[in-house]
Order: sequence, then C-alpha cells, then structure tokens
Amino acid sequence: MPAGPRAQRPPTDDWEQLRLLVTSPEQETYEVLRPIVLFGQPSSERARETGVPERTLRRTVARFETTGMRSLFDPDPPPPASDRRRLPVGIRAAIGALKAEYPAFGPFEIARICQHRFDRPVSYHTVAKVLAGEPLPLLRPRRFPRYHDMADPVARRKAIVDLYLDGWSAKAIAGYLATSRTRVYDTLRRWVAEGLPGLADRSRAPRHHARKVDLRAMAAIRRLQANPELGEFRVHAALAQLGIDLSPRTCGRILALHRDLGAPMPAAATPHQAQPMPFAAQRRHQYWSVDVRYVDDHQLGTGKPAYVISILENFSRALLASAISPRQDLTAYLIALRAAVETHGAPEVLVSDSGGIFKAKHAQAIYAALGIAKREIDRGQAWQNYVETHFNVMRRMADHHYAKATSWPELQAVHDRFFHDFNHQPHAAHGDRPKGRRSPAAVLGWVHGAWCDPADLDRLFRLRTTQVLNPAGSIRFRHWRLYGERGLAGERAAVWVAGETLTIEYRAEALIQYRVALEPDGRRLREVSEPTALPHRHPSPQPFLPPLEETAWHPARRLAPYRPHRKRERDAPQEPLFADAAEASTG
Repeated sequence: MPAGPRAQRPPTDDWEQLRLLVTSPEQETYEVLRPIVLFGQPSSERARETGVPERTLRRTVARFETTGMRSLFDPDPPPPASDRRRLPVGIRAAIGALKAEYPAFGPFEIARICQHRFDRPVSYHTVAKVLAGEPLPLLRPRRFPRYHDMADPVARRKAIVDLYLDGWSAKAIAGYLATSRTRVYDTLRRWVAEGLPGLADRSRAPRHHARKVDLRAMAAIRRLQANPELGEFRVHAALAQLGIDLSPRTCGRILALHRDLGAPMPAAATPHQAQPMPFAAQRRHQYWSVDVRYVDDHQLGTGKPAYVISILENFSRALLASAISPRQDLTAYLIALRAAVETHGAPEVLVSDSGGIFKAKHAQAIYAALGIAKREIDRGQAWQNYVETHFNVMRRMADHHYAKATSWPELQAVHDRFFHDFNHQPHAAHGDRPKGRRSPAAVLGWVHGAWCDPADLDRLFRLRTTQVLNPAGSIRFRHWRLYGERGLAGERAAVWVAGETLTIEYRAEALIQYRVALEPDGRRLREVSEPTALPHRHPSPQPFLPPLEETAWHPARRLAPYRPHRKRERDAPQEPLFADAAEASTG
C-alpha cells in the first residue's frame, strides 16, 4: 500500500528544529556538514550553532570530501567471528561513545572500562588507533545529569555507584558528575558497607559523642590524687606529661567525684588579694630570684630539716638550679649559683631576701665581677620574690613525697623528679601561649644571659682545683690527702674553700666538709679537723671490712711536700774510648 502524503513543513535552517526532523544519525551528520560543504560556512561558526567541537567538524568534513556519502556510514564491515585481531563493532562503538560522552577519558581508562564491560582485554594502543581513525558520535546525550542537577539524593549517589560498576575510576566519576573525589569515595564506602539503603540521606550529627575521659584517665587522676595537695591545674599538667589531654575543669570535676567517694581532701586555701609584682620581667634573664626553703617533714631520722636552695628565672618561671642540702651555708649557695651561671649565663638582676649567704662579701664580689645588680625584697614581704610562688608549687607537688623519704638518696630522687616535672609541665603563667609552648623550659628555650668562661668562674667562685678521686676515694690538695667518697673512685671532684670551710663537691652535690685553719699567707692549710660527712646519693656499695673498723683511720693526713726537681749538670766532654785515639789527639 503506498504511503500517505507527507506532512508539509516550512523550510528552516534552525539547527534545533532540524534535529527534531532527522530520522537517523547519518542524516543528522549530513545536516551538520551541509552548510559547510555547500555554502562554505566556517567550521567555528557552525560549531557554535550545533555544539559540536570544531575539531570534530573539520575531521568529518575532510573525510566527507575524500570518500563522499560513504563517510556518513560505518566504513568497516563486521569482522568474521573467528578473527580475533579486529575489535567487534560493539566495542569500537563503545570506545567512540565513551570518548564523546566524557572527552577527558584517556586510552588507558577507556581500555579498562571496555575490558570490564565486555570481559575482553583491550589494549590501550588499539583504543588510541580507533579514536584516531573513526569519527566520534555527534551530540551524544549524557547518561546522567551533573550531581547537583539531580534533585533526588538517592539518585545522585546511585549514579556514582552505576558508573563505578561500569568500570569508571573515582577521578573520572568526579569529573563527569562535577563533584569532588571525596564525595565519590564516601558514597562508595557507604554502598560497600550498607548497600543501597546506605545511599539515603543521614544526619551529620555524631552517633557517639567524643569522650576524652576514659578509665585510663580516671585511674591516672586517682593515682595522682594520692597527693591531696595537687589541684586541677597541676593534675592537668601531669596528665599532659603522660600524653592524656584533659582540660583543668574536667580534671577538677573528676577530683571532686573522687573526693565524694572518699579520696583525701586538700588543706583549706587561705584567700588573698593579688598584688602587682615589683620584679616582673619583660625579657629572659632580666631577673633571677633565689631563696632557701626548709623541708621539715621527712623520715630521715636526723631531727634536722633539709634545705632546698632554688634559683628561678622570672620571665619563663624556669628553675635554673635547685639543690637539696643538709646545710644552708655559703658554699651550698655558691655551688647552686655556679651551676646556674655555668649553664645559663649571668642575669641582669638577682633578687633575694636579706639572708646572710646572699649578702656575704664573697657573693657580693661575684655579683660585681659578673655584672649582676643585687636587689632585695622589702622586709616581711616574701610574696615579692617569685621563688616563693615556686615554693608554693613545691609544697603541692613534692612535700607529699618528701614526707615518705627514708634515706637521703630517696629525698634527692624526689627533688630531681620535681625539678624535671616543674620545668616541663605547663605553667599557669603561660596559658595564653600556643599549645606545646606553655612549659617553663619551652618558654626559656635556648636564650642565655651574659656568658662567662668556665676558667673565670673557677677563679670567681674560689674553686681551687678539680682532682680525680684515687681508688681509696681521696684527693691530694695542698700537701694534704683528703677523703671524699670511695663510691666515686676515678671520678673528678671539686674542692671549695670558703673561709675556714673546705668542701668536696661532685656534680653540684656536697660530699664532705672539713674545718681548716690557714697559714698566714691565706693559702696553705695549717690544720684540718675531722670531717663532717654529708648525706648524698653516691655511697660506696662495699662497706668497710670489720678489721678496718678497729683500726684508727684518718680521713685527712698531711703529706710531705713534693721534692724539688734536681737540676741536671752540664754534660762533660766524653772520654776517649781507646788509648791510640787519645795519643793521636794529644800528639
């Protein structure tokens, strides 16, 4: 039966109208090329009208002018089923379609997608040849709109999953849908973990609130609370040293909880009004503060207090030197001062109270030689000395452990641990500094005061000599053999002479003291009395044998002076060896 009359339509050159009238891809391609081939319309102008890339138009026109209408159709006949050297038409069409759908695809990615889709290996070289020899489909519609153009959130995420199942990479999916790779990976993780139900929208609120307080943190606070004087800030600082990050307020709430359950209560604090400090430093090593504190509560059984001599840097609040000693004499103070100056240089001003050891003539001479200005706090106003604040911290951090020390080495170990913890834990004065820079040691850093040569320090502090202790633990000093400590045999010790007191010291720790009488020249020793052995951390592990205890033992003994060196006589002429040689020389 003959076809009915065709519907008449007005002629048009509008491309959008022509697209609706064509019935095959070949006809559509021809209508794209016709104005260029027949009327010489520029390819760039035609590309703007149709949306086809200009480069594709140029290649298609060149092929049309070469082969004519045949270029509009598939030039390759379908390969025989037994020929594996040629790609099937479906794979070749898929290669062109993928490139047309997403121009950013490279040969590697297209080959991977084709292998995944058709279950057949395809070389990227073959893909490159197909793309170079065949025209791409014109105006191929998108499989999916862009991510944000899809209103349904499930459809958006389902498009990501579909492309992934088709062999697309996350980078290609993100580029094709105009979204981020992070969103692509997150969607795929949800799909793998939960399947299609995981693609629905969900609340962004955390399912489990962050809990920084765990059983480990509470157990650590309970152990620290064995010292009831530790407050919330000091517990916070100690936990930070252990790698547990809790705020002071959180630590305070846990401390209160433990006290309600029976933990010991701290002593009642005396309220006071803060006053401006007269020696507030504006820079490092502008002011140093020094003082002596008595430690009466201990288990040493001596009936006497121990003395803590501390030197504090006011700007950083760092402890520069701190020694615990059974005596509070000038020598103990100078040993601590020399250790601080040798390590950190000299300050501009040294602040103390009116104690005698701080105003001694020898100390005043050292201040003047090092260029240190000496200042004193007002009488009865201990709060003006920054080191008093440090002593308050020491009472809370160390007194509980001082009270349990039964030997001098234990007391020294507690003090050394406090010295390290105080310098490396955060300090309340530095709370406005960046995290990790709130400890006194971090604030002090590498900055030094006025430097002094160690030899000059030895001269200023009257450090007479440093000697190596012999196997018996003694040293020779000015024609006297003085016992130091057998446990340090082979180590180098220092001898201090201050007035009529001679002290043997090892690493800023006094070992033994002698009372001495000097000759009129003020240098040689005339008499040395029996020593006073000071408690220290270096006792010999080998006690004296019983027979030696019954033998009179003298720690100090006068030695004969060194014999003067004998002068060598001038060499006489050598006698002749043989008589003939002698006669020949005289004849």
